[in-house]
Amino acid sequence: MQRIKFLDKMIDGKLSRRQMMQAAGAFGVGTLVLPRPSVAAEILTCLEWGGYDSPDYFQAYVDKYGAQPNFSIFAGEEDALAKVLAGFAADVMHPCNYSVARFVNAGVAAEIDTSRLTHWNDVFPALQTAEGVVWEGKTVMAPADWGNSSLAFRPDLLPPDFAENPTWGIFYDEEYKGRVAMTDNEMAIIIGAMVGGMPYDEAYKLEGAALEAAAKEWGTKAVNTSKFLWTDSSEVQQAMASGEIVAAYAWNDLVANLRNEGVPVVFAKPKEGMFTWFCGLTLLNTGKADEQAAYDFIDAWLSPETGKALIEGSGYGHANMKSFEIADPEAIANMGITDPVAMMADTIVFKTPTDAVQEGFNKVWGDTKALKY
Repeated sequence: MQRIKFLDKMIDGKLSRRQMMQAAGAFGVGTLVLPRPSVAAEILTCLEWGGYDSPDYFQAYVDKYGAQPNFSIFAGEEDALAKVLAGFAADVMHPCNYSVARFVNAGVAAEIDTSRLTHWNDVFPALQTAEGVVWEGKTVMAPADWGNSSLAFRPDLLPPDFAENPTWGIFYDEEYKGRVAMTDNEMAIIIGAMVGGMPYDEAYKLEGAALEAAAKEWGTKAVNTSKFLWTDSSEVQQAMASGEIVAAYAWNDLVANLRNEGVPVVFAKPKEGMFTWFCGLTLLNTGKADEQAAYDFIDAWLSPETGKALIEGSGYGHANMKSFEIADPEAIANMGITDPVAMMADTIVFKTPTDAVQEGFNKVWGDTKALKY
């Protein structure tokens, strides 16, 4: 098939999705320009984090369509990507800045036309153009929520000197075996390398023998020290509330929820550093629902009302600047910061690993945690 004939047939809708994907690379046509298939009135399907399936975060979509979309909850972006590549037909995905490229490179992400999003102009300008939001010159994620990953601990159950100089090292310390909970992903290796003195900019892209060595030393320690490796934030929250564990890798919502319960908890800035992430909505080209429904769902997530719900309910920041004008001032004050740019300047912003690096981490982490389960 000659290139011009391929393009004509693609535009006329005479090629199957499989034929387009196979031929696009050969003719130099990027997968991001491939059109989504024409569709009937299918219900929108979203790949989403647990807890984000509440209508509080997309009420405008529910108001328009009379019902919420279908959700498939995932524990991590790699799980979600594997599901899509196995044939799961999702229309929208909720990745984070460091993982969007995985979906783009796999050919399942579609470019977002920001002119179809009514709230786009109210998004923090720095987020509109951040790495992960824009990839290879195209907008592939509409930024929505932002916050931190850090060490949360119970000050009433740890020695006072720990609170004075908190460290990620607690996850690798035999003294705390069975009393801490690390997240179930490769961060156990990356943070361990940082505890050992390696800068994040080197640790996040470890490969080959260096990665194997880090996994053997730090990954193994984290697995053996942790009471459990968590994938469900409600599980780790309950364990901290009961005192079963005294420290955990955590996000802002765990700290906000525990404080609302009256549980003493500190969201530390460890001496090795606190991390910042921002996540959002990515349009997938694998779905069956009408594309306008996908845009309406993404736009609902960008609304200031969603931002208000996110700030007040979870303690996370939101991409829409107007969110901070209508949210409870006390909730905003509890966040401690209202500008993602300032937060990024004072913390470690997660970076995007190459596909090869990420796949290497996936393998060694799977091998390492198999020692425990």
